[in-house]
Amino acid sequence: MLPYKRSQRVGDLLKEEIADIIMHKLNDPRIGFITVTGVDLTDDLKIAIVYVSVLKEEEEKTTTLDLLNAAKSFIRSELSKRVRLRYIPSIDFRTDASIEYGSKIEKLLDDIRRKSEDPS
Repeated sequence: MLPYKRSQRVGDLLKEEIADIIMHKLNDPRIGFITVTGVDLTDDLKIAIVYVSVLKEEEEKTTTLDLLNAAKSFIRSELSKRVRLRYIPSIDFRTDASIEYGSKIEKLLDDIRRKSEDPS
């Protein structure tokens, strides 16, 4: 038996391909720097939730997310050319706050270290 489900394997493949499509095929300067952090795919491979991390201000993040959601059909058609699946899943983009959360935790830990090192 394989170590993980087919939906996870296909999700990993879609993650790589979607990241490549955004980087090389989407020519919109408003999008900026985006990292595709993960893809959650339903077990029937019909719906893919794509998590992206955007390194911009909050209002620019929503604009970027709106632009990506507007380009869903283009990305899906490009996926159909690259991936051999019977059915290309519908795509929904969402922001991934885990990188921001990790940097916040790292900052808090640094503050605690500085306070413990400071004898005064």
